[in-house]
Amino acid sequence: MSADRAAFRKKLTTQTIIAPGVYDGLSARIADAVGFDALYLSGYGVSASQLAKPDNGFLTRADMRDRIASICAAITTPLIADADTGFDDIAATVQAYEAAGACGIQIEDQQMPKLCGHIPGRETVSRDAAVARIEAAVQARQDDNFLIVARTDAREQSGIDEAIKRGRLFAEAGADILFIESPESEDEFKQVGAALGDMPLLANMVEGGRSPLIARDALVGMGFNFIIYPVAAMAGVAATLQTAYQSLRDDGSIANSVSFNELSRIVGFPEK
Repeated sequence: MSADRAAFRKKLTTQTIIAPGVYDGLSARIADAVGFDALYLSGYGVSASQLAKPDNGFLTRADMRDRIASICAAITTPLIADADTGFDDIAATVQAYEAAGACGIQIEDQQMPKLCGHIPGRETVSRDAAVARIEAAVQARQDDNFLIVARTDAREQSGIDEAIKRGRLFAEAGADILFIESPESEDEFKQVGAALGDMPLLANMVEGGRSPLIARDALVGMGFNFIIYPVAAMAGVAATLQTAYQSLRDDGSIANSVSFNELSRIVGFPEK
């Protein structure tokens, strides 16, 4: 795993990383087979798929650790995993994620209970407390190639300048990737890129969220080299499930599905 993490860290400095959201073993297997630079395990996805609850602070460290371990046992693509605010013990969380097989962890500066980054009403801790979280994460990792993604949600209530300031402080604290959550215009993305683009910089594309959807090439031109689509696949699956269950209820049919043989192959049965 250390070699894999080292290779991914090097790739992060030389190319644009595209990472779709995964949320369970099946979604991770399918994304892994398609071929991406990384996969992103969101708290939103795990809270919805495992707990049937919104991304509002219900997840525990154990929930995420177990989901990471099961996914990493089934894939070869590097996995970056959301850790919300660190689950009250950042050092323990970093070490749990690292041991479970993730290539990196995301820590944010919200107060608890936290909210999805595209839901209004988020509140953040002080600058000093936010920086202390990142320092704790950097100090806790056992493998120097285990990546620390530092996220700030300060934009909503304190403005883009405060969010950028926190990003710079996170970089000084040792973060490997900076994540300014939900800039609210293309101009704000440009400001973030201009101020922080000397660091690996993450852009979060959520259709219908607080940020505009920006073309990949444009984001790269602004200075973003790590682009995630955390809920896009889950949204597509939800639409398919709604249609499938309604069809089963109405007439017992299912359209636009893979065959049973193909499904069995995807989940890992040997081919005959």
